[in-house]
Amino acid sequence: MSDRTLTEATAPASSRHVDAGDEGYSKDLKSRHINMIAIGGAIGTGLFLGAGGRLAGAGPSLAIAYAVCGVFAFFVVRALGELVLYRPSSGAFVSYAREFMGEKGAYTAGWLYFLNWSTTTVADITAAATYAHFWSLFTDVPQWVLAFIALAVVLTANLISVKYFGEMEFWFSLVKVAALVVFLIVGIWLVATSHQIDGHTPGLASITDNGGLFPSGVLPMLLVIQGVVFAYASVELCGVAAGETENPEKIMPKAINSIMWRVGLFYVGSVVLLALLLPYTAYSSDQSPFVTVFDKLGVPGAAGVMNLVVLTAALSSLNSGLYSTGRILRSMAMSGSAPKFTARMNKGKVPYGGVLFTAAFGLAGVGLNKLMPKDAFEIVLNFASLGILGTWAMVMICSLHFWRRAQQGRLERPSYRLPWAPYTQLVTLAFLLAVLILMWCDGGVGRTTVMCVPVIGAALVGGWFLVRRRVAELAASRG
Repeated sequence: MSDRTLTEATAPASSRHVDAGDEGYSKDLKSRHINMIAIGGAIGTGLFLGAGGRLAGAGPSLAIAYAVCGVFAFFVVRALGELVLYRPSSGAFVSYAREFMGEKGAYTAGWLYFLNWSTTTVADITAAATYAHFWSLFTDVPQWVLAFIALAVVLTANLISVKYFGEMEFWFSLVKVAALVVFLIVGIWLVATSHQIDGHTPGLASITDNGGLFPSGVLPMLLVIQGVVFAYASVELCGVAAGETENPEKIMPKAINSIMWRVGLFYVGSVVLLALLLPYTAYSSDQSPFVTVFDKLGVPGAAGVMNLVVLTAALSSLNSGLYSTGRILRSMAMSGSAPKFTARMNKGKVPYGGVLFTAAFGLAGVGLNKLMPKDAFEIVLNFASLGILGTWAMVMICSLHFWRRAQQGRLERPSYRLPWAPYTQLVTLAFLLAVLILMWCDGGVGRTTVMCVPVIGAALVGGWFLVRRRVAELAASRG
């Protein structure tokens, strides 16, 4: 073994790789913040809004799609959790890609993540505007105006400090969880008592009398998987937050392990209940399925309260996206692969340059809401899905490199590990490739999105040639 390899194998994790992007942050996120961020990452716009249209298209089999995607989402976040326990970093998988794959890997991981969240930001403000139209007060307000207001409010709060972000996300997540718990209790009671909903009796007949589990066949269920993946887009957020957390070694395993049962209870359980309460044809992409149930139930004000909850979910996702991309862009900027101003921090120790850069793309989404208000959500959802697939793939590739170095004796894996490595990483990568193929098979917007993959690849290559000199200069200056 060479001297360099011996040093690497025996040195503590923190001394093997130091990321300049990790400096300057406060450690103001507490255990309760991280736990709620983990919940919030597993409950978002994809469930509260997206489930309506997917139920209408795939029927009750949507629950199967959520369960399958949930398993792979857990593998991704568990792999990220192992890396976090090895070395907490606000740069998260970008920082790990830098360590295990070099600057090209970090550059690719970072910009794919930015693609994910810049488009998700548009989806979130679109969802928020759609929800606001539920109330007569906002019916005549143009969708793009409401989208702009949503972006402005959340951006302002995000720029103050990480403590404000943590508190906002804590209460956003608490509202979401409380609402889903209430829905589950009410839904189970409605099914158990066979209480009429708009002249319909809830129960298994809602499924069996309306085409069964696969009313339109298996293919529609497979085709909605790319949209279901979008529903889990924020599960990696707790990995980013670890860099601003007290005692991540103690907090992170508990938060990550809880994601699996939350997915089963909130996602799969909610979709099963929705299918039991009303025929799948009662739902649509124009309205949250939870609002549909309470609206048809006829409880005064219940639909309005639930609509407020789903609006909270959209704002929560927007809040998370601005937070995470700000940190990721700063990590990239410190190494030269993102614009210099995205490395800037304010007095509250918030990387405001990166946050504002992401918000600027949200403004483009305001324009999309003005030009194509009906199609805005589905268009950006497909592009966001590409970013998610790329981000998850990079996490698993980093995990594979990490596992291989551990096998070579160059580092030691923490006791908190991704089970069944390296097979888990390989199966997850195969699943992500299958989702891309399903997007192509879906035709329409999905196929158009996949056709943009070579364009995105070309943009990444071109961008690398623009920044590689600066990356090399900064690397040389660090020794």
